[in-house]
Amino acid sequence: MSKIKAIIKRPDEEYGHIANISNTLENLQKTVGGKIETLYLGHGLILIVNEEGKLMNLEPNFRTRSGFFADTIVGTAILVGQNGEDFGDCPITFQTWKSLLKEWGN
Repeated sequence: MSKIKAIIKRPDEEYGHIANISNTLENLQKTVGGKIETLYLGHGLILIVNEEGKLMNLEPNFRTRSGFFADTIVGTAILVGQNGEDFGDCPITFQTWKSLLKEWGN
């Protein structure tokens, strides 16, 4: 079973935490609490969220911006990188993640 380094942020966490997680669909779905949706943030960053999070009225987590795209992320989010067509290790440091959140106004 393959593991990847990710940043996981729950709504009750200010910045989230770094974790080595199993890179399986079942584990990713369990972590976000349902079907996954991926949002490409640029620079090799992929955000994995619950596809139906807003319909389920999950708790707001943070706002994000990428180019002209801005949105409120709800529920638990997983930040990873790309490894070809698969998910890979998160390519940024935790400090860079904190800076991004602050830049986005969180």
